[in-house]
Amino acid sequence: MAIEGLMKEGFVTTSLDKVINWARTGSLWPVTFGLACCAVEMMEAGSSRYDLDRFGIVFRPTPRQSDLMIVAGTLTNKMA
Repeated sequence: MAIEGLMKEGFVTTSLDKVINWARTGSLWPVTFGLACCAVEMMEAGSSRYDLDRFGIVFRPTPRQSDLMIVAGTLTNKMA
């Protein structure tokens, strides 16, 4: 049965894993790595006023869990 047939009945069945994986395809999970005052602005973007979570952008605590690393601030040779 095609998707169109299911839509006429008013519901679509799938597994929870497929729904979660579908949602993850468009989400961006950056790691929070702030060095100076720029980190405060990055944290503010995740707060309730600007709420990046509604766009699927969720800050993760470790690089293993993230898709993108944002280095906010000045990076010097001594830090690298």
